[in-house]
Amino acid sequence: MSSSTFDRPFSTDLLPRFTIDLSMTQAINPEFSSLRVQHKSQVAKDIWHFKLVHPEGHALPAFKAGAHITVQTPAGQRRNYSLCNDPAETSFCEIAIKLERNGRGGSQSMVDQVQAGDLLSVSSPRNDFELLDNSNDVIFIAGGIGVTPLLSMARQMARVYADSGQGRFQFYYCARDAEGAAFMPELQALQSAGEVSFHFDGGNPDAGLDFWPLLEKPSQAHIYCCGPQGLMDAVKDMSGHWPQGRVHFESFGASASSHVVNSPFSIKLSQSQKILPVAETESMLEALRKAGYRIPSSCESGTCGSCKTKLLSGAVEHRDFVLNESEKSTHIMVCVSRASSPNELIEIEL
Repeated sequence: MSSSTFDRPFSTDLLPRFTIDLSMTQAINPEFSSLRVQHKSQVAKDIWHFKLVHPEGHALPAFKAGAHITVQTPAGQRRNYSLCNDPAETSFCEIAIKLERNGRGGSQSMVDQVQAGDLLSVSSPRNDFELLDNSNDVIFIAGGIGVTPLLSMARQMARVYADSGQGRFQFYYCARDAEGAAFMPELQALQSAGEVSFHFDGGNPDAGLDFWPLLEKPSQAHIYCCGPQGLMDAVKDMSGHWPQGRVHFESFGASASSHVVNSPFSIKLSQSQKILPVAETESMLEALRKAGYRIPSSCESGTCGSCKTKLLSGAVEHRDFVLNESEKSTHIMVCVSRASSPNELIEIEL
């Protein structure tokens, strides 16, 4: 990838500046605060890097590698973005955003309207994909924009290795081509602490990286995988025989429900005892919205945890990448999960 193609700051002099009523946002959501965009640049095809700082130079909240923040976009949507800097950095935080021209407008408004110097309303960091403290031998598998949380993890491990000689990793980064792979130089700079490999399939799924030689024999390593659904499914299928608790997923891309057949069912609301039908073409979240209920949400693909709701009864087919096995009997992600059989009644606390 030519270094002159994507390393120049994005010029938005001709674009209209936007304003967000930050005081209103923070009054409704006290966990949100204002951060200033210090720097913005394009780091790969359709991928943009944002460096955020406190407006008054204060230290930012601590976080652990794998964390994400929620950003109020100029288009009005809230979107979750993984932090990709080393958690040891407290004077700034970094996110990367993939431009989705056919999406709901959140990423496009961030790319087209946000400029260096603008203020954004940002939540405190949250983490459903944490790099465990005992992860000394790690396999990272990233696809596309899914590189961001894994870059934070690799940066932390490289720092610890430089200080103590502890911890090694293997990093596999899959993308369509080099132009679409973000942070290649940054990853290459970490090779003193691990092995970094890039694989480009040219958009041909049949040319994708074969992970079976890597995953055939379980080891003491922890696997952290983040990327589009196809990559997630492949790694999940090939690592099913690994010990429980050693394979960790966070998904960027299509919902896990995109390839399965949906059936209609109903949800019962515990407080009102109201029963709402959920058609095969809609999610529980959509059915609740249609009935006038406001449920916190962000990714709507079962990856962020924003719509986690208490489950009271009913057999559920969990399609998310957030809940662990112990949580699945008591909670449900209403954006993707469904009843396990047609005409089932699911009761939730609402």
